[in-house]
Amino acid sequence: MEIFEKLFGRKSKKVNVNVETAPLSVEQLTIVTKEDPVVSPSQLLVGVGQSVGRQRDHNEDALFYFSSNFANSVKDVNFGIFVVADGMGGHEFGEVASSVASKIVGENIIKKLYFPLFSASSSEAPSESIQEIIEQSIKKAQNAVMQKAPGGGTTITAGLIIGDQITIGHVGDTRLYFLYPDGRIETKTNDHSLVRRLVDLGQITENEAKTHPNKNVLYRALGQSEPFRPDLMSLTIPKPGYILICSDGLWGSVGDDELFRLATNSESPSIACSKMVESANKAGGPDNISVILIKIF
Repeated sequence: MEIFEKLFGRKSKKVNVNVETAPLSVEQLTIVTKEDPVVSPSQLLVGVGQSVGRQRDHNEDALFYFSSNFANSVKDVNFGIFVVADGMGGHEFGEVASSVASKIVGENIIKKLYFPLFSASSSEAPSESIQEIIEQSIKKAQNAVMQKAPGGGTTITAGLIIGDQITIGHVGDTRLYFLYPDGRIETKTNDHSLVRRLVDLGQITENEAKTHPNKNVLYRALGQSEPFRPDLMSLTIPKPGYILICSDGLWGSVGDDELFRLATNSESPSIACSKMVESANKAGGPDNISVILIKIF
């Protein structure tokens, strides 16, 4: 029962972090000073968006989300699974790979965590940690992609929110961002791509990476025969704030400042996602576009 106590019986500790500050723009000041209504119980408002883009003839992206809330006089707990997968391989292999991977990851997390934690008929806590469950889910997805989409592959970024914590499992170059009320947008995942490695080594610049001929080459993805381990991390969610998960069809076409503006200035996460997809298509829509935006109260 220890996991129940950890998830539901303790409040998150506040951590003091030294942050470098810079003057805010007029638009950012407006966002910071705008008061959101007090919402109780706490909630996750979710929007999704997807498009084949302007230069592709079919969609190889897939997304999955499941969100719920449990609240009584003692506790108030959000639960959410959010997955974006970007398939590759041509023909139908990329589409099958992303679809299979996103479904398996979502299904396995629900089976291993949601039912044991929230079902009235279950009192048995999971024996594995949350990170272990997510890692197992991604490994199951890897095996399924190898079997059902030979020659294909997919990225995957999965975020699991329980209470004030998100645990992330990540392979490839799909991205997860935190957006804060003070104007910050922070990438929480690392791209497993050739150009990102070259940038990290100082061999090319960020601007050169945007137009590099090998910018879509990944050194880690589901479907590859080489053994790998997904990146795993657990973080405190931005509350209030936003979490954005998207394929490179969005972040590769729309800059961080514009993503922040659309997320925070739109009437709802659903409308924000529609505007983000529209913005990526206006920029040429070179790839499939998938996005999940979570507003956290």
